[in-house]
Amino acid sequence: MVKTHTLTQNTTYYTAALVFQKILAFVYFAFLARGLGVEDLGKYAFAFSFTTLFSVFVDVGMSSVLTREIAKDRSRAKEVLSNVLGMKIVMSVFVYIFIVILVNILDYSAITKILVYITGLIMLLDNFSSSFWATLRGNQNLKYESLGIILFESVIVALGLIFLYLGMGVIWVVLSTLLGSFFLCCFSFFQIRKHLELKPGIVWDKKILKMLLKISWPFALTGIFARLNTQIDTVFLSKLGCFGEMCDINVGIYSIATKITLAVHFIPLAFTAALFPAMSEYFVSNKEKFARIFEKSIRYMMIIGVPLSAGIFSLAPAFVPQVFGSEYVLSILPLQILIISLIFMFLTFPIGSLLNATSHQLRNSMQVGVAVLVNIILNIILIPKFLYNGAAWASFASTIVMLILGLRIAPKIVKFNKLNLLVSFIRTLIAGGFMAIILDKLLFKINFIILIPIGAVIYFIILFLLAELKKQDINEFLVSLKLKSGVIDKV
Repeated sequence: MVKTHTLTQNTTYYTAALVFQKILAFVYFAFLARGLGVEDLGKYAFAFSFTTLFSVFVDVGMSSVLTREIAKDRSRAKEVLSNVLGMKIVMSVFVYIFIVILVNILDYSAITKILVYITGLIMLLDNFSSSFWATLRGNQNLKYESLGIILFESVIVALGLIFLYLGMGVIWVVLSTLLGSFFLCCFSFFQIRKHLELKPGIVWDKKILKMLLKISWPFALTGIFARLNTQIDTVFLSKLGCFGEMCDINVGIYSIATKITLAVHFIPLAFTAALFPAMSEYFVSNKEKFARIFEKSIRYMMIIGVPLSAGIFSLAPAFVPQVFGSEYVLSILPLQILIISLIFMFLTFPIGSLLNATSHQLRNSMQVGVAVLVNIILNIILIPKFLYNGAAWASFASTIVMLILGLRIAPKIVKFNKLNLLVSFIRTLIAGGFMAIILDKLLFKINFIILIPIGAVIYFIILFLLAELKKQDINEFLVSLKLKSGVIDKV
């Protein structure tokens, strides 16, 4: 049985680590933007986006299966993990060879090809790390993964800044990430050996692999579609509506918008990482708690997503040129488009976890697939005409489609109070709207850094006045942080 305090502590550990990582990564990316310039930043962003597209073909949904199967029966951890590692080794060889061949067929520049070769290795190492972390997640342990995230990002930033300071160029900057990924892979393997006393091998058991693939292929399909949905716009920008260095410049401008938007995705990711094993168990053992977890996760995503979206939208005209440099001023509009969709993107995460935890993986995959199809079609239509702004609108539309499809199926799986959630959504929009108006009036009169806490205070005061944020919510948060004694009785 998953204990509530374990769930909240896992969420706190993981969220705290991701907050640290994203803040550090954001600062690091700002240095990269200024140090590399728009063109090289475009090469850097493209290389990671391109190889990320293929990472799911190495994992083929196995990380989610590992977590779910180990959460159900921890005694099978070694057996399942060993077979997953065996399959990933085989897939890694084929996928990496395919990446090398494809980037050469598409005729990118020599530097871009080298960057893709390096980021391909990074992708493979991260895939093995994800298997080790998935094993710990199945045992309801996110503490050491959280520590790994902090150390991983610290290694990358330290080496990257040194290489950047020495003027060693974009290739060496990417090599810093490769070294960080190698460290993380070794660290994650050590954690399962030490804390779970697991000594996994490399196994190819046909019976077990067949069973795992039967379960995992819907997860893999969802992963393919999700990767396409978040990365395909960058790949299209590298080829459509441009030629030569202008393609790299377009990608560089768009990368600022996507980096900022994706940076705050750690919040729903942290929630779903901690919630997924619990939802899988409660779906079988306690339907009431299962429904309560889902409803609260939706509500918390609203409360957090709305102010982030409204705040970044309002402050973007000031902080983009000040943080990244005046050469990135064209990144403001695509950022504002993408950041509006953030509200709706946050809500898709709990719905996706709901579908996966209740063995509706295929339905989830199909919904994401429809959103991807919309995204690809709109990218092809809009990018040649509107470049990075067109890519942003395509992404916005696909997010709306994915949320609508998810909201149609969720009530058929779990009974929750739709009216209460609608009221919560309206209240958060009112609070976020007031905050955005005030920030807009104060922009360029007060430094945007000072406006961030001002906006947060305004938002939460209005939420309190609207009775949307309650004392119980704060108590649960304090307990999860161990700043207040007690146990959370309700999820």
